[in-house]
Amino acid sequence: MAGQTLLDKIWAQHVIADLGNGMALLHIDRHIMHDLGAPKGLAEVERQGRKVRNPELVFATPDHAISSAPGRGDDTNPIAGRFLRELRRRATDNGIRFFDLGQEGQGIVHVVGPELGISLPGLTIVCGDSHTCTHGGLGAVAFGIGSSELTHVLATQTLVQRKPKRMRVRFEGTAGAGVTPKDMILSLIGRIGAAAGTGFAVEYAGSAIRALPLEGRLTICNLSIELGAKIGMVAPDDTTFDYLHGRRYAPRGALWDQAVAFWRSLPSDEDARFDVEHVIDMAEVAPQITWGTSPQDVIAVSDAIPDPARFADPDRRKAAEAALDYMGLRPGERIEGTPVDWVFIGSCTNSRLSDLRAAAAVARGRKVAAGVNAWVVPGSEIVKRQAEAEGLHRIFREAGFEWREPGCSMCVAANGEQVPPRARSVSTSNRNFVGRQGPLARTHLASPAMAAAAAVTGAITDIRKLQGAGA
Repeated sequence: MAGQTLLDKIWAQHVIADLGNGMALLHIDRHIMHDLGAPKGLAEVERQGRKVRNPELVFATPDHAISSAPGRGDDTNPIAGRFLRELRRRATDNGIRFFDLGQEGQGIVHVVGPELGISLPGLTIVCGDSHTCTHGGLGAVAFGIGSSELTHVLATQTLVQRKPKRMRVRFEGTAGAGVTPKDMILSLIGRIGAAAGTGFAVEYAGSAIRALPLEGRLTICNLSIELGAKIGMVAPDDTTFDYLHGRRYAPRGALWDQAVAFWRSLPSDEDARFDVEHVIDMAEVAPQITWGTSPQDVIAVSDAIPDPARFADPDRRKAAEAALDYMGLRPGERIEGTPVDWVFIGSCTNSRLSDLRAAAAVARGRKVAAGVNAWVVPGSEIVKRQAEAEGLHRIFREAGFEWREPGCSMCVAANGEQVPPRARSVSTSNRNFVGRQGPLARTHLASPAMAAAAAVTGAITDIRKLQGAGA
């Protein structure tokens, strides 16, 4: 028999019942909830006369709707206040751990889970948010769920799922100057398409993945959903264990040793078979920037905007034409030098301490260009406190960035924090869909360093040029 993949091993360990035709009833180890959707799910459980089955496995914090304004309160965003209070009340009533505003543990759910050790290798993890795939960077099977599934998990701690096919993407070689995990995953999406991962769980492997710190792996897995895959994974190793050791909810003492011994058994066997494999040569990956309204609309920052007429697929051609019209760009022009109005550094993709350090390295000693609004939104209260302990907030403020409170903020624009119509934004978030950052907003996805470079130059800029100048 062929060996097992990382997915195979974790999946098999969580099957309660094989339902046939590829379907299984799975045990869910962790359920993480935020302020949009979760209050309704908890209310539905109550309406049905049920109780939360395992409140000790559920964790909640506000992130989507809350304001990120400095000095915020419950009602800084009045609509968010209603969601926040209901989540706070229902979590307390049901014995669910709730991380409130200003507490260590509050922040974007996909930042909080790993940093607290709530998310661990070998677990099944769900959340009512498509970017739950982020947690797969620790070696977990993590995926987003809908509202009815959320209620089912609350009531039963189980979920019916179809086992996905298996894809492996190997990044081989050494990253070049200015190339970050964000560039790696955007480059992959641009090469194979935003639907290539549909129906697959993607395991990221290869020498370049192994060389990444844990936070970089989380960024890679975060954009798996933008590849069409519900699940993204990186096998756990010493980098994973070093990251998790001592975190609040990670095992301790003898349990830690037992956990690590188990986690070492999880990586895919050498003879494991995947349904699809891709290999990316890191020598071919440069700093990336999106030009359209899908993450697959991406090029190296040194390249010209593509001409839709050269796309063979008529649907792709039509979509590209519409995207360029929306974005106010013309084919054949260099994307570098395009003026920008807004810069957003944050989101569950790139708001961790390492991301803020990378952006601060560019901002240090420079000033935000005239006419540019630049925000830095830490991913969690813990990240915010760590960044301030290092003085990163002072670097950003002295450069002219606005230093804000933890939350999803301008990534999702569900909280009144939006890019104005037809304004151009360089964002470290994960989606550049039409209206994602606000009605008619034009979004370019990039790494934290690239976003900071756009802020201080006032235009889309190749980060390698600033790094050569001492960033």
